[in-house]
Amino acid sequence: MDDLYDPLGLDRRRPKRQIPFRLIFAAVLGVALLSPLLVSRLTGISGGGEPQAVAEIVPPLPQAPPPPPMQIPAPKPAQASLAAPHQTTIENAADVEHRSGVKVVRLDGGTAPGATIIEVPQVLDVALAPAPDPRLIEKCRYGFLPRIGTDGARPSEVYARPLVTGPGAKPDAPRIALVLGGVGLSRSASEAAIRLPGAVTLAFAPYGKTLAADVAAARARGHEVILQLPMEPIDYPQTDPGPHTLLSAASPAENTDDLHWLMSRFVGYAGVANFLGAKFTADSAALSPMLHEIAERGLYYFDDGSAPQSLALTLAANFGLAATKADLVIDATPEGEDAALLKLEAIARDKGIAIGMASALPGSLDEIRRFAQKAQARGLVLVPLSAAIGKNASALVTRDP
Repeated sequence: MDDLYDPLGLDRRRPKRQIPFRLIFAAVLGVALLSPLLVSRLTGISGGGEPQAVAEIVPPLPQAPPPPPMQIPAPKPAQASLAAPHQTTIENAADVEHRSGVKVVRLDGGTAPGATIIEVPQVLDVALAPAPDPRLIEKCRYGFLPRIGTDGARPSEVYARPLVTGPGAKPDAPRIALVLGGVGLSRSASEAAIRLPGAVTLAFAPYGKTLAADVAAARARGHEVILQLPMEPIDYPQTDPGPHTLLSAASPAENTDDLHWLMSRFVGYAGVANFLGAKFTADSAALSPMLHEIAERGLYYFDDGSAPQSLALTLAANFGLAATKADLVIDATPEGEDAALLKLEAIARDKGIAIGMASALPGSLDEIRRFAQKAQARGLVLVPLSAAIGKNASALVTRDP
């Protein structure tokens, strides 16, 4: 009965068994001797029984250095890009003159920057200087304005198209400068104008929706570009050239502010031209401050010939402003564009050089394209507008006027 009161599994009447000390010592010693062998077998690693790991060391791939901050480099002066098979490219006017006896005439007799006329036996391309040139821009509240660089570089020279004559051109061949106005207002007309030969100068109105892109495309094709400035016509405001028109009744400060707005529309133009302006260009008090500002910014001025009473050329001399005027408005003659171009050719043969102005209208574009294609065969040379201004024009004319 006493067993019922014992804790479960305990029997105080049974003697406790003692494990012999020698057996315990032998077991511990056996485990100590066998454990390294067991670990080695289980891990497959030999040598001392300590855990080891094998890893492949792969050097990191070199990383490209971060790109340098974007900077606008100062471009080289505009020049003809000359390349012929098995010949190296000649990169400056001095090399051209030295190696091939090229005649180089620069704007107004200057020595830099860039050649205005280069005569070479073979020409594959004509490249304009990149725009904007950091030397030639000034920040205003509307954007960038042109200016004369601290080194004397002028937009009228840096952004001008170098004139390159082909091997068949005679030294005294009649020169013709063709200027096409109103570019940038119509997409189709602008594209057609840009496809014209690069010697045709393109005058951009300041109101195009894609003005900067169109100007860049034109310059990439080798066109010299100028900016058209809207000026007050006789019947203003019935005829309104557009926003920021220069007005006779406005103060010089007001007109200068409008002029700055107009000048900031795009970069890379070598000169400016009037758009309309029969009243404004006949007003000496209103026009003079504008011509002075244009001269101070290193541009040239082109009178498109649409205002017979214009004083622009007379007043420009007061400010040392290089200026010229169209000999003929091609699409304003009653005979039509084709007859006008033949008349322009006659003027060039008589004077040595002639300037024609036209609008970017379908009829004018077609006639100018056909005329340009036939010019060389007729013994004529197409030149950019900058080649028909000041001393540069005189250098081109080798006959008596």
